[in-house]
Amino acid sequence: MSDKKRLLIFAGILFSILLIAYANHFDNTFHFDDSHTIQGNMAIRSLKNIPSFFYDPTTFSVSQNHRGLRPLVTTSLAIDYWLAGGLDPVAFQISTFLWHIGLCILLFFMFRQLMSKSFQHKWIQYVALFGAAWFGTHTVNAETINYIISRSDVLSTFFIAASFLTYVAYPEKRKFGIYILLALVGVLAKETIPVLPILLFFYLLLFEHQLSLTDIFKKSNLKKVFRSIYILLPLAIAIAALQWFFISKISDSSASAGISNPLGYYLLTQTYVWAHYFRSYFAPYDLSADSDLGVINDIYDPRIIVGTIFLLALVYTIFRTSKTRETRPIAFGLIWFAASLLPTSLVPFAEVMNDHRMYFAFVGLTLSIVTLLGLLAVKYQKYFEKPGRQKLLLGLAFLIIGLNAFGTFKRNQVWDNEESLWKDVTEKSPNNGRGWMNYGLALMARGDFKGSIEAYTEAQKTSPNYSTLFINFGIAYSKLGENEHAVESFNRAVSLAPGNFESYIYFARYYVEHKNYTEAKRLAEQAMSLNSTAYMARDIAMDTYQHLGLWTELENLANSTLAIVPNDSKSLQYLNAAKNKKVMVISQDTFAAVSVQDGLLNESLRLYNEGRFEECIKTCEKVLEIDPKSANAYNNICASYNMLKQWDKAKEACTKALQLNPVHPNAPANLKWAMSQNPD
Repeated sequence: MSDKKRLLIFAGILFSILLIAYANHFDNTFHFDDSHTIQGNMAIRSLKNIPSFFYDPTTFSVSQNHRGLRPLVTTSLAIDYWLAGGLDPVAFQISTFLWHIGLCILLFFMFRQLMSKSFQHKWIQYVALFGAAWFGTHTVNAETINYIISRSDVLSTFFIAASFLTYVAYPEKRKFGIYILLALVGVLAKETIPVLPILLFFYLLLFEHQLSLTDIFKKSNLKKVFRSIYILLPLAIAIAALQWFFISKISDSSASAGISNPLGYYLLTQTYVWAHYFRSYFAPYDLSADSDLGVINDIYDPRIIVGTIFLLALVYTIFRTSKTRETRPIAFGLIWFAASLLPTSLVPFAEVMNDHRMYFAFVGLTLSIVTLLGLLAVKYQKYFEKPGRQKLLLGLAFLIIGLNAFGTFKRNQVWDNEESLWKDVTEKSPNNGRGWMNYGLALMARGDFKGSIEAYTEAQKTSPNYSTLFINFGIAYSKLGENEHAVESFNRAVSLAPGNFESYIYFARYYVEHKNYTEAKRLAEQAMSLNSTAYMARDIAMDTYQHLGLWTELENLANSTLAIVPNDSKSLQYLNAAKNKKVMVISQDTFAAVSVQDGLLNESLRLYNEGRFEECIKTCEKVLEIDPKSANAYNNICASYNMLKQWDKAKEACTKALQLNPVHPNAPANLKWAMSQNPD
């Protein structure tokens, strides 16, 4: 059998393993920052908005603290929304996964190119394939692939690799600037592209000028160093110019929230973070979607000592392996690992550590490790050429890939839904208040309001001034009928963050539920004044206008909303209400129907929380006698049947809920639970 055919067979097997590893992730739901960049982002709901993605920071996120310009990411999300016909996570997950596959293909050719420049052997192509497969199935990378808005990491890494490979593989075509164009596309995805000129600089020194890192300090080699800088100036200038353009479009109100982390201690903490990332490559046992690690303020802390030792060892290894031609891919891979972490290490981000940051870094680390393993295999070639021992080598390679694939499959299960993800966070990062809060949100989504308040209370221990936490306290207390505590919590949220539009939105929704439309109108309008793109604020404001008979205001707001989201069904209903001067029955994620129905639905929730599931179902059936189209009633029936483990009846009820309200906030999760227990 020819080497080419054997390589294709191995590639097919490894690709199948990659597909199996991620087979259970395609229906994983939206999480965390997906809420304000995807789910609540009106801009992605129309392809007509694509041009504005390149200059309007408000189109990236409805959150004022997360606005920016990543037009390639936002455009891809808008296309996914269009293809799916809505917020179907499957389309979004498939899109990210296809980019990941494309990157793995690029890495095979990149690894082969770099190793071939250092040593020649027939096994190089197999080592490169092994490296691409290891990266593709690596358990840590599941943190990036499952987190939809982290597609920015996948896209930026893809275009960095594409630009780098184009530069390395086609030196005669550098004059056409194709690698520069690819880099500029990467700028549209994330702010990590400035790392590329650094990588190419060290590539030129190590591989084309054949210098070790100690050689570059010699006077005789300064000309080569400056020549390398000069060659890369067009690339660096082009990247800087486009980055500056995007920065200039981001107003002060769009910038991230202020960060109080002290730079000195933050930098010291990053030494430990780097050591943690390196260790995670070989033992990813403590992955967390939201780490509770904070800045370490003691220079004698054992973690700082470990991190400092690791950093010194890393620098020493880079210099040592750069001395010989054969080991230079190891040095370069470690340089890649370090350079890719610089953007989040030199700037004191609020999150000291994020596991999805390893995605870009692991490209370099994979190159270093597989090069080392390849050199060892070549060195002991005679040993492995004996009968049966090549099978042993092949078995070890597939064992590594298989273990990572299994780990990825298990992490996909953690990312399956909000409850499973944030439960894992509370276990891995118990001091993370945001993790407890999000776990409480997941419990609240399935109607466990008492459980959610317990989780919020845990969050309050470490995050006593977190305004979003008190928004959720207010929602939970409201659903339990504890209105005094609800109002107190909403007011606390507003006082902690008077510039946060979300506090006003949910407070307004509370008053809509209690039919205080005058107060709801005031709060909704305050939310719109802070963020005119927030769909929920517009929705609530239009609902209050119709109940207060403000038909001109309703017509104007409905038209302005339709200008942003053409053919939006709710806005069209509101517009029709304004023209007919008649309150229309409009579906909302509140219990704002007639008073009897309102009381029955609240009663059903109380019964559910007390574990009286049969009585909850009977109460919901009374709601359906009043309003046969109550999606909330069907959802509560579904949740109750789930608790009774009557999966078929649960599926039937949730299916009906989604037919009545395709964007119901809780029914998809309840249906998914029922189907996972009884898929037939």
